[in-house]
Formats: sequence, C-alpha cells, structure tokens
Amino acid sequence: MADGEASSGAYREFKALTEAADRKFARARDVPLYGGGVDHHSRKAFKAYTRLWRLQQERRRELVAGGLRRWEIGEVASRIGQLYYARYLRTAEPRSLVGAYVFYEAIYSRGYFAAAAQVVVGGGYRHQGLLIRYKELRFIARFLVVAMLMRRAEAVDHLASRLRSLVEETKSAYPKTNFKEWKQVLQELGRFLKADGAYKGSRSLRYDNLFDSFPSNLAPIARFHSKRVLKLKEAVLTSYHRNEVKFTELTLDTFRMLQCLEWEPTGSYQIAAKELTENGTISDQSGPSGLIDIHLSSEISDGNLPANPQKAIIYHPTVSHLLAVLATVCEELSQDSILLVYLSASGFSEQNITSQKYASSSSYARATSVYPIDKPNSNGNSDNHLWLGPRGSGGPNNLYPEDLIPFTRYPLFLVIDSENSHAFKAIHNAEKGEPAALLLSPRIASAMPGVESTSNGSQFTYFLTAPMQAFCQLAGITSDIDSDTYANAEIILFSALEQYEGILCTSVGLNNVWGQILPDPFLRRLIVRFIFCRAVIFYFHPEENGEHIPICLPSLPESVAPNAEAIMAPILEFAENLVVSDRFHFRHSVHNNKK
Repeated sequence: MADGEASSGAYREFKALTEAADRKFARARDVPLYGGGVDHHSRKAFKAYTRLWRLQQERRRELVAGGLRRWEIGEVASRIGQLYYARYLRTAEPRSLVGAYVFYEAIYSRGYFAAAAQVVVGGGYRHQGLLIRYKELRFIARFLVVAMLMRRAEAVDHLASRLRSLVEETKSAYPKTNFKEWKQVLQELGRFLKADGAYKGSRSLRYDNLFDSFPSNLAPIARFHSKRVLKLKEAVLTSYHRNEVKFTELTLDTFRMLQCLEWEPTGSYQIAAKELTENGTISDQSGPSGLIDIHLSSEISDGNLPANPQKAIIYHPTVSHLLAVLATVCEELSQDSILLVYLSASGFSEQNITSQKYASSSSYARATSVYPIDKPNSNGNSDNHLWLGPRGSGGPNNLYPEDLIPFTRYPLFLVIDSENSHAFKAIHNAEKGEPAALLLSPRIASAMPGVESTSNGSQFTYFLTAPMQAFCQLAGITSDIDSDTYANAEIILFSALEQYEGILCTSVGLNNVWGQILPDPFLRRLIVRFIFCRAVIFYFHPEENGEHIPICLPSLPESVAPNAEAIMAPILEFAENLVVSDRFHFRHSVHNNKK
C-alpha cells in the first residue's frame, strides 16, 4: 500500500512538473529567434526540463508503477530536442544542433512514440492512439530537418522512408481521418531530397579550412587589415517563391545559404559529436529511460574555430515583418560588423504568375543562340520590386529598393536573387551613411534545352553555395559522374577559386566597399564564387546580353571580369575535364577579345 502511494505520488509530481515545464516551453517558443540579448524564457524552460528529467532518472521505477507511459518520456525528450534546435537557430552554435540530434535519435531508437501508438491502437483508446501517431509524425519531421542540417545522409534516407510508411500505416488504421496535410508534407520532402541530393557525394556547403582557405593568398588579404575591416556577425535570410522547394518551414535556398555561412567542424569536434550521437542510440526497450545527459552539448566545443554568424531565418514573411526584423538586427550591430541580407523572391504576384513562368525554348530561340535560355515576360509596372505574398496583388506585399535604403545607415551586404534584382541597383549611391555591397542575380535563368532551371532551387543561390553542383546543373550533367573525373574537376575548381581570390586581393583600384570585407572568410568566398558564376554564365551564351549576367555594385576590378584571360582559362579547363566544353562558347568570346 505504501509503495502504491509512493508511486502515485511520484507520478503526480511528474505530471505537475510537466505542466509547469510545458508552460515555460510555450513562452520560450513564442520568443523570436533573432535579436541579441539573453533568452530568459529558454533558460527557464531548460531548467524546468532538467528538473523533470532528473526526476524520471532517479525515480523511474516508482513512476512506471504509478502509470508513467513511454510516450510521456518521449514527449519530454522531444521538447528538450526542440529547445536545443531553437538555441541553434538563435546562436548558430553547432553543439546545440548536436544536442537536438542526440535527443531525437535516442527517442527514435527507443521507440517511445512508436511502441505507445501500437499499444493503444485498439478499442476505446483509438483517439489517444491517433494523437500519439500525430506526435510521432511531427517528431520525425523535426528529426529529418536536424539530420539534413547535420548532413547525415543515411539517417535522412531512413527517416524519410519511415515517415512515408508511417503515414500509410496511420491512414490504414484510421481510414476516416483526413491525412491530406501529411500527403503534402511527403510531396515536399520528396522534392527537397531530390534537389538536395542531385549530386551524391558532394562535400559540405559549410566553410572548410581545408578546401576554402588558400594559404597563398594570406599575405594579400592581410594588407586590408591596416584599414577598416568589417566582420560578418549577423545575417537575415529569407526566401519566398510560389511552389518553391521546401520542407516544413525550411526552403531549399535558405537551407543552402544557412550552411554556407557556417564553419565546417574540425576533426576533434566531429569525433566528439560522433561519440555523443552514437551513445544516444543505445537501445532500451525495458521502460522509460533516462540515460541521456541533458547537458551533453556543453561537453563538446570547437575551440579551433571562431563563432558562426548569427542568422535570422524568416519563413515567408510579410514586408512589414521583414522590415521589423531588419530594424531589430541593425540596432544591435556592433561597430565592426556588417549585416548580410539574403532575399530570394519572385518579382511577380500570383495575378501575374503566367509572366513568372518561363517561356518555352521555342518562344525564345534565336538564330545566334545554340542554347536557348528562359526569359520571363516583362511587365513595365511590376519590375521594380520583390513580391512577398501568397496571393492577390498590391502595395503591402511589394518590397521596393527604397524600403531597404534606411538600413544603409549600417554596413550592408545584400544578395538579391530574383528576376527583378536589377531594380535594387537603385540602392547604389543612394545610401544614407554606409555604402552597401550588392550581389544581384541575373534576370533570366540559364539552362540547357529540356532541363528545368529551377528544379534545384534558385540558380544564382546554387552557384554561391555549391558552385560545383551548380555548374553541373547548368551544363546539363544529370547522370552520375565518374568519381575520378569528379575529384579532378573539384581540384581544378579549387585552383580556379584560389587564383580568382589572389587576383582580386592584389587588384589595383579595388573599391574600399569590397576591401573592408575581403578579410571576412564567408564574404570573401561569396565574392569569389560570384566571379566564377558570372564568368561561367557569360561563356554559356554566345552573345552579350546583360539580362542573363549577374551584376555587383560597386563594380569589381576589370582584372576579374569574365572576358579576362586569367578568368576564362580555368573555366575552359574545368569544362573540358567534364567533357562539356562544347556547351559553352569560349572560342566566340576569345575571338571577340582579339578584335
């Protein structure tokens, strides 16, 4: 009798602590994931779940005897994983992402939700079983996002398969329930994984010192340190396209840019992270387990690398929301910082969506062009803004260049990926205090005939984040590439980027807008990849047409212009290695240069 009372008392205490922790979790979840300062609500939520976790560790037998169910422990562990992931989004700390992965993997391997759903699937418990199934579906979706960011390809494939089978199992068990939403989720996941995995075996998008840092250029870069130097510490990333490739609230474009602005962990960190994630997979089906350490992510850190820039990732914002985020982030910029603003959006509203769809090859075929390109139907009244809205038309959903000019009181690095990107040239020389650096996408996406230019996300973003894969997509290389050929092509690409960086950093007359940010490794890599992107697209077309060439403001030196011999030669070698040089127009361009 005494044991029963103790067990029920322990379970009541657990339930009370769970309710208190859930309230703190709800408040922490409502806090925006941008802006500086200490997130007190998240700290309180972590503290509450720490106490809850210790209770189920120390009094597990009593709790199980009192009625504790496996899915309740799974729910607590899932909340802890969500807190870790939110901390990662707020701080960009890799160890917080590892923490989320460890908890999610432990929940999955121990079957907290799966076992519980099977137990209650029959009789009067069917409604509860459905609720637990929904919890499991949402959990796997969250786990997938973390696994994709961790680049755990095997885990992603397994989880995607499990999500598909679980949706089918749940539809069969609950035939009267509408699963249309989850069917759409599966469709989005399929598109996302197909685009992200278009070129298997490609290396990480994160900044890797082994591949992205060139010792031969350290001395030229060091000369900029004698002047004002700005560091990338904050970034605002958003993407808003109709029917864009996305999964949950993470679009493919922001997914790529997010990783591009982070350091690739070093060897010691990767080993520690691997050990922790492997420890998290210990199978324990005997009952609710408390073997996971809630402070595990503090055990690993990468002291060899600087902190990642903090990033505000905004999913499908309204114009007013985006401007509010920019105002908040700008207010907290330090004097030696520059803010990167990445905007990938359409220039056309839903009412003009037929203009947004690219014309067929036959509608734009020209006698002078061997490889036709896609061109949107221009509209003189709708080419001066970005469209941030789900439907309809009108001023409230239009983002104009003038909307961003007030923020040029602070140093800005703007990346605009849109068919209306040219409109944002208006910012140049209209700044209110600090000259802005602008990288603007082409107005026209380029592609081989019969190849969908947007199936792998925005092409300009693809070049800035994954130039090797972007080149293959542009050149129409869709089949698997021989591993030796691919490896040799990467060597040629790394050598080209090293050469471009050296030329840029030693150029005479380099505008100080670029000079003050070249010491920052993330921004320097973006600029060098822009040079590569601009030159590749330049040689993809036989005639000069400004609409398919990206531009930058202020202008970069002529020494890195597309028609410079030092810029063209590596691209020719690169294309010849991949046996696609006949798809470009090197001879035509060289002939023009000699005139």
